[in-house]
Amino acid sequence: MSADALLSRLERVRKTGNGRWVSRCPAHDDKGPSLSVRELDDGRVLLHCFAGCEAQSVLDAVGLTFEDLFPERIGGDIAKRERRPFNAADVLRCLSVEALVILQYATAISRGEALTVEARSRLALAAQRFQHGAQVAHA
Repeated sequence: MSADALLSRLERVRKTGNGRWVSRCPAHDDKGPSLSVRELDDGRVLLHCFAGCEAQSVLDAVGLTFEDLFPERIGGDIAKRERRPFNAADVLRCLSVEALVILQYATAISRGEALTVEARSRLALAAQRFQHGAQVAHA
């Protein structure tokens, strides 16, 4: 399968580079692009949701399986392992919504406003997503 089969099932797909895209994640109520997709030179398709959705959940939401992410193997070739499957620019694009969330709450705090329990929880989630994004970018 090429990345096109996956991309055709996603919403608001945007190309970010050669063989790289971001889109809304179909596994959760996504307001901005949090799903990164990459097609490697050997035809493998990688995906990562920066909101924390498991790859299986993403695939279930679009009616695909893990087998669909890999090209048919010919002669048992062992594919070269990618050291860094997602570049830092893709990670930053996916985290841009989280940056706005953090800015919104930081502004409220600087005005002396108390955050609700829900707001504190959302702020903590944004921080976790940033930490996870940093780990993926430096993997």
